[in-house]
Amino acid sequence: MSQKVLLTAKEVQIILQRLACQLVENHSDFSNTVLIGIQPRGIFLLNRLQEILEQEYQLKDLKTGQLDITFYRDDFRRSDKPLEANKTKIDFVVEDKRVVFIDDVLYTGRSIRAALTAIQSFGRPKEIELLSFIDRRFSRHLPIQPDYNGRQVDAINEEKVKVNWKENEGEDIVYLISK
Repeated sequence: MSQKVLLTAKEVQIILQRLACQLVENHSDFSNTVLIGIQPRGIFLLNRLQEILEQEYQLKDLKTGQLDITFYRDDFRRSDKPLEANKTKIDFVVEDKRVVFIDDVLYTGRSIRAALTAIQSFGRPKEIELLSFIDRRFSRHLPIQPDYNGRQVDAINEEKVKVNWKENEGEDIVYLISK
């Protein structure tokens, strides 16, 4: 197994800054916007963006949440091992809100399809956007595209894109892993 560095810590930080800026451009004061991280790995990206939005853009009272999609996935019964659910933490109604789903890697689109189903339990959003840190654009199984995109990566199916966050793996770095 070999791995190649796609993004260094400095490049990760530049992309985070750009994504935060794009969110501010489109959502201004975020009064009618909620940011929802897709469990488990979208939470790290959500937290980093929230930190930038609050500290550098002085946005207060951002509504953020965490959405577990485990049992909404169309493949959750296909595994031999039992699945471990994560926590959903959404303590607000999304009715008539602009929702931004946040996830680290957009691959087949199945996670986002599951998130679209799961969010309906919290109301009917006015609109839903998608922010992904990495877009594996040639691997899609469903017609889902990000509205905000950190970096597009062309990886073949046997390759894996791994986003490491300093809060979880000790450093910000993105790898392309080949078998």
